[in-house]
Amino acid sequence: MLATIQPGATFKDNLQQLPPIDGVQRIDLRDAAGAVVASIENQPGKQGSLAVYHYLAQAFGALDAQAAEHGLLLFAEHVADARNRPGAHPNVDHLLAIAAGGPALTIEVITASN
Repeated sequence: MLATIQPGATFKDNLQQLPPIDGVQRIDLRDAAGAVVASIENQPGKQGSLAVYHYLAQAFGALDAQAAEHGLLLFAEHVADARNRPGAHPNVDHLLAIAAGGPALTIEVITASN
């Protein structure tokens, strides 16, 4: 497991601290029954979220309340926008739901070699 990083004030600053996502094809979020509830593809516009979830998988192993709270700190300024516009930032919405007491999810990292 990775040591947790100290989130900064902006998402851009936080991204610079995260491990690289080279070789990560996508991340699947699975519920307790193993069903995929969301996927984050390695493509422009989603790579920041992919990097955050990849890091959370390495640092926490699963997406529980503690990991979700840390993830929200990493998303920084995007959290307020996500709270004001539900659905605009679905990858932040997952963290908000879990931090508010929703069920934990499993983070499955799919690499290009899988």
